[in-house]
Amino acid sequence: MTPIVALPLWGVAALLGTAIGAVAVSRRGSATRLVYGATLGISAALFVIVTSALAGDPAGVSTVTLPLGLPWIGAHFRLDALSTFFLVVVNLGGALASLYGLGYGRHEATPHRVLPFFPAFLAGMNLVVLADDAFTFLLCWEFMSLASWALVMAHHREQDNTRAGYIYLVMAGFGTLALLLAFGLLAGPAGTYTFDAMRAGEPSRFVAAAVLGLMLLGAGSKAGLVPLHVWLPLAHPAAPSHVSALMSGVMTKVAVYGFMRVVFDLLGEPAWWSGVVVLFLGGLTAVLGILYALMEKDLKRLLAYSTIENIGVIFISLGLALAFKANAMPLAAALALTAALFHVLNHSLFKSLLFFGAGAVLTAAGERNMEKLGGLIHRMPLTSFAFLVGCVSISALPPFNGFVSEWLAFQAILQSPDLPQWGLKVMVPAVGGLLALSAALAAACFVKAFGITFLGRPRTAVVERAHEVDRYSLAAMFILAALCLLAGILPGLVIDGLSPVTLSLIGNRMPVQMAQPWLSIVPIAESRSSYNGLLVFLFIAASASVAAVVIHRFASHALRRAPAWGCGFPDVTPAAQYTAVSFAQPIRRVFGTFAFRARETVEMPPPGATGPARLTVEMHDVIWEAFYQPIAGAIDFATLRLNRLQFLTIRRYLTLVFLYLVTLLTVLALWP
Repeated sequence: MTPIVALPLWGVAALLGTAIGAVAVSRRGSATRLVYGATLGISAALFVIVTSALAGDPAGVSTVTLPLGLPWIGAHFRLDALSTFFLVVVNLGGALASLYGLGYGRHEATPHRVLPFFPAFLAGMNLVVLADDAFTFLLCWEFMSLASWALVMAHHREQDNTRAGYIYLVMAGFGTLALLLAFGLLAGPAGTYTFDAMRAGEPSRFVAAAVLGLMLLGAGSKAGLVPLHVWLPLAHPAAPSHVSALMSGVMTKVAVYGFMRVVFDLLGEPAWWSGVVVLFLGGLTAVLGILYALMEKDLKRLLAYSTIENIGVIFISLGLALAFKANAMPLAAALALTAALFHVLNHSLFKSLLFFGAGAVLTAAGERNMEKLGGLIHRMPLTSFAFLVGCVSISALPPFNGFVSEWLAFQAILQSPDLPQWGLKVMVPAVGGLLALSAALAAACFVKAFGITFLGRPRTAVVERAHEVDRYSLAAMFILAALCLLAGILPGLVIDGLSPVTLSLIGNRMPVQMAQPWLSIVPIAESRSSYNGLLVFLFIAASASVAAVVIHRFASHALRRAPAWGCGFPDVTPAAQYTAVSFAQPIRRVFGTFAFRARETVEMPPPGATGPARLTVEMHDVIWEAFYQPIAGAIDFATLRLNRLQFLTIRRYLTLVFLYLVTLLTVLALWP
């Protein structure tokens, strides 16, 4: 009987075949329809297969070994509960990005630079999740990184994109090196590179600590953990919008999968302090990510920075799960891990939706700078509605899905008084405060994103001529909007679907939720807390309907139009509206001093002068300047000095080789 894991592998083979075929047809007029149609069909089939596997045999494990890779090892692939869930996320995102690409891709200036790499990127993400040995995992990880780098460089003639691609490539290489070292430590002197052998091993405390640190560097750099996030706001906006949705909504989750596979599965029982480390990094990432997003006026960069914040939320929940698991609190650990997995799914939905909306704005208005947009709600009403759903979801407002996963994270935080270590007793409430702060800032951020982009009046003539996008793009956005609502009003279905993953990693699960009355969710017990998304939705819908009926029945039917209010003066120009920068000014004044070293300089003309007053805002990327600029400077300094080596004579080269050999032999002789 063919193992179930073979079916996703056949799907991956079909994606790779599509990539090869796209090389041949990418310059034809029908290439966009053919390639995206093929990836849509393959990803949808894979989504159905893995969803059926998760629902039909949730505890099942299917493995296969192919005669590829290292000769004495082969290529091992495994399908279990954890990999099945992440395959659901990957292929749902891939199918909807393909559907969106059917319309959006027709506006691509250089399709031959996108079409061959898009299916290859999808294949790489699937293979990473399926890999069951270190060599295959790293090979597929690099393949995924290179395919996504090629997509980032699709518009390589733009200087910012070239810089983004270079930084992404450097950070990807650094992350792969960290993962290689982590797997080397897990393999040990015997060199057992299969995950089964690593799972059976018992690493020492020092090795476990080193592996945790290396996984935070390797997987954390790909996910966007602070301070390893610097590539993400550069690379994600540079790619085509449906690729941005995949990179932000899906590829970062593949990095989360890599972290979970090693730390929760291969590394054995965690130490309590590992939860402190992950909690600290998660809290820092959440707050700084959303603060950076608030300062942005580029719509796609704002969404990219928001991804960093959501990765922080996920790692906060993972840190809680580690802390509870280390202290033999399986129910609380299952709650925290469920919150993390739920947010993985949620973020893939609403962030893909928001990037699709940003792509629609870019297609219709040719602009992603919010300072040049505005008034699009009248010209793109369907896109604006879908984008609004994404904004409400990512702001964690009920009844949409973002609220549920963050609410579960807060419920896990409330279990922290039972933790015995004082370090955790202090850290968990502090991180809870950071999580609450990031949630409030996220709401402000997306009020700004929607309001400046879609409300008000158009700021440019191009925006005035904007029109609604194609039906494929709208279909992809509305499917995601519907899923955001369904996951919010029926969260028990998702939580029960995640229970096989928590059982495999924690050994426990949350109580069965779909058996609760009125489809409520009860994380621990009814006496502690419960939530009913369906009733909240019905209450909001009923209240809004009654209000609309009352207003239309009893209010005046007369219509009045008047000039926009401008503090007592007629507002003659759209430039007098709120801008993205002015909206963020109060928050910049509160947090900007320590987060951005922000300074505001006001130049007032002397009395009697007719010149305008000017406000100049100076901001710095503190992390870039503190960590990366010194490293780049040191590398430049070293390369300039080492550049002389290429001009040596043959005698000097031989002398250097001789000195190196003597030094190496000396070190080996003195080695104990």
